Amino acid sequence: MAKSIKTCSFCGRPESKVGFFIVGLDGAHICNECAIQASEIVKENTSSKSNLPNLKNEELPKPIEIKEYLDEYVIGQDEAKRYLSVAVYNHYKRLMQENSNDDVEIEKSNIIMVGSTGTGKTLLARTIARKLHVPFAIVDATVLTEAGYVGEDIESILTRLLQVADYDVKAAERGIVFIDEIDKIARKGDNPSITRDVSGEGVQQGLLKLLEGAVVNVPPQGGRKHPDQKMIAVNTQNILFVCGGAFDGIEKKIASRLNTRVVGYTAAKENEMVDKHNLLQYIAPQDLKSFGLIPEIIGRLPILTYLEPLDRAALRRILTEPKNSIIKQYIKLFRMDDIELQFDEDVLEYIVDKAIEFKLGARGLRSIAETIMMDEMFEMPSKKIKTLNIILPYAESKIEKTNINRLKIA
Repeated sequence: MAKSIKTCSFCGRPESKVGFFIVGLDGAHICNECAIQASEIVKENTSSKSNLPNLKNEELPKPIEIKEYLDEYVIGQDEAKRYLSVAVYNHYKRLMQENSNDDVEIEKSNIIMVGSTGTGKTLLARTIARKLHVPFAIVDATVLTEAGYVGEDIESILTRLLQVADYDVKAAERGIVFIDEIDKIARKGDNPSITRDVSGEGVQQGLLKLLEGAVVNVPPQGGRKHPDQKMIAVNTQNILFVCGGAFDGIEKKIASRLNTRVVGYTAAKENEMVDKHNLLQYIAPQDLKSFGLIPEIIGRLPILTYLEPLDRAALRRILTEPKNSIIKQYIKLFRMDDIELQFDEDVLEYIVDKAIEFKLGARGLRSIAETIMMDEMFEMPSKKIKTLNIILPYAESKIEKTNINRLKIA
């Protein structure tokens, strides 16, 4: 008697033509390829059901609560924290207006933060992401180019947001995107370019529709490597965009504007009142235009705030006070090896002094501390010593023996 040939109950292919069968009741079979297709169909049909919680007004984190949470991780920058907290709170309320019956539509208020390197722009974004109940993505503007040129398409910004939202389109359409290094796509001057600026002005033009609100076809796996994939339509109307950039050299634009506002004896008196050590506090939209942002994109980033340069006191607090401060991280790392780590006070002061000397901001604190601790982190786990105290002569010797002085900015 001939042996019966098993076939897939869905596609009808025999066992020899497929990888393997999944056997069900009453002799039903499904092949591995049909099982994968069935999984994709289920995922596609359930993607419209958002997992985003329906927050009530009393459940919304208030601006003060958001700022208090930021204070636990980020030292200083009260002005930027207030702007960011209000923007996020209003974004929550804007999401709730979908069930409103009146005709008043709340427009989103995209933000742009200006501050020198190491002042905490990206840290603010990463910290607030922990507090949110909406998808939050951080993307880098430096890799973006116009479509058709080497680099990432503008739509890849939304690809990252979709990935964070686990491809839940409805949740992604209510998310927040932090675009870092926005100053790197500025055109070279205030005047329009006569040549094609594919990574500067061209990217700004492409960002306009995203910031304002439009339905964008997004490649879920990235556009360049998977050209045949099915696009996902994403409406950016309710996506809040927060942009950050160092805008290195914009202080010259601000100073030029402040000096030419008026002339005569009165001008000299007004200039005496200007804090020349912190010109960013006087930043205005026209300074961004002079730097190289096009007026259209400035208009779509209506909230402009700045991050103050970090003085010595702020750097000293950053080193030890936040919940995830650099020193606390090292102490925890050594504690996991049952080693009790301590730093002398003058070592902490020395690290701060070097960070100021190298002009790297808070980011420089980690580089200097890593240089001092590298040898001990390499050797101590293999030793039987259970206590370690870092003293000033040891820290100075480690800095002097390395090439970290190359980091110093003239």
